[in-house]
Amino acid sequence: MYESNSQQKDCSQMTTFSDLGILSVLESALATEEITEPMPIQVTAIPALVAGKSAYVSSETGTGKTLAYLLPLFSQIDPAQRILQSIIVVPTHELAMQIGELGRSLAQKSGLEIRLQELIGGASVKRQLEKLKSKPHVIIGTPGRINELIDMRKIKPHTVKNIIIDEADRLLSGDSLVAIQKIIKSTLRERQLVFVSATTQAESSKETEALAPDLVQLHAGSDQINTAIEHSYIECEERDKPDILRKLLSAIGPERAIVFVHRNANAEEITAKLVHHKIAAVDLHGAQDNSRRRKAIDDFRNAVANVMIASDIAARGLDISGVSHVFNFDIPTQSKDYLHRVGRTSRAGSQGYAVSLMTEQEIRLLKRYRNELGIAIGVGHLYRGVFSVDD
Repeated sequence: MYESNSQQKDCSQMTTFSDLGILSVLESALATEEITEPMPIQVTAIPALVAGKSAYVSSETGTGKTLAYLLPLFSQIDPAQRILQSIIVVPTHELAMQIGELGRSLAQKSGLEIRLQELIGGASVKRQLEKLKSKPHVIIGTPGRINELIDMRKIKPHTVKNIIIDEADRLLSGDSLVAIQKIIKSTLRERQLVFVSATTQAESSKETEALAPDLVQLHAGSDQINTAIEHSYIECEERDKPDILRKLLSAIGPERAIVFVHRNANAEEITAKLVHHKIAAVDLHGAQDNSRRRKAIDDFRNAVANVMIASDIAARGLDISGVSHVFNFDIPTQSKDYLHRVGRTSRAGSQGYAVSLMTEQEIRLLKRYRNELGIAIGVGHLYRGVFSVDD
């Protein structure tokens, strides 16, 4: 494994997507969405991926990593060949659907006849088998379902040229690692492997080296966490958290907010209380079926609701524009989990705010966040319907 320093140096002079080596029709498609200037991770990663290099792509959340691998992928696919050419492996249903939607939009607007299909657990296998008959060029799915269909011989992995492991830090451990290894071994040795993550961890690096010894490290951004996020906390009793959250939402009036909880039942209970108080809220958690998850995300994305109460299923990969605030109703014990949660706001450099509700016992975690993430966390106050923060 080695750092692609020369690659980064060369790319720093490039200012357009076509300079980076992607198809001109893709550049035109991006322009329809007013995306005309590549982000740093895209400048760093796209030329190496277009060249077919296996790589570990890392950059903080909200910096354009999905396009950093989708654009090279689309530039390499031959739409005339009705065979599976790429596999994208993800940890959650929501991320699979999100990538699928982005990919289909990109294909439609560029005029490229590239077919994508999501393959996720919990959905009807029969329906997915029917869709596989249309010969998708790209499948996007969770490790278990992809392996299930490979075992059924409904997926022919020997034609695959690229495998993307998104949220690699989450997938390269435990049962997920075994499943990833199985998918990779089912393909031919000359395929390209791309690992994508918001963080770089020693465990992930060790596993990726074993899977792809010639891996190129492609990183953009020196900060572990987005500096455009303002962090604060408010101290309260556990029993008072629902009322404090309701008052905070009323005082701040966020454009769009995600509230993170640990338990599925909490998500439903808090949502019901907010709706009772005329706050437009939806819940998203792992106990829901796929149709309810889809409706919750659609309602939140389309501003039918401006507050989403979510378990950590939404903390990774979910990309919804305009999320101004993240609230931690239940705080995570690990700094990396805090990092992924707050990464749902301040996408693409916009200003974002993270507010954590903490009991006296939980405040000890502030030192961990500050030391491990290098962030300042202010003290929040809620008084007579006004929320303020002390530095």
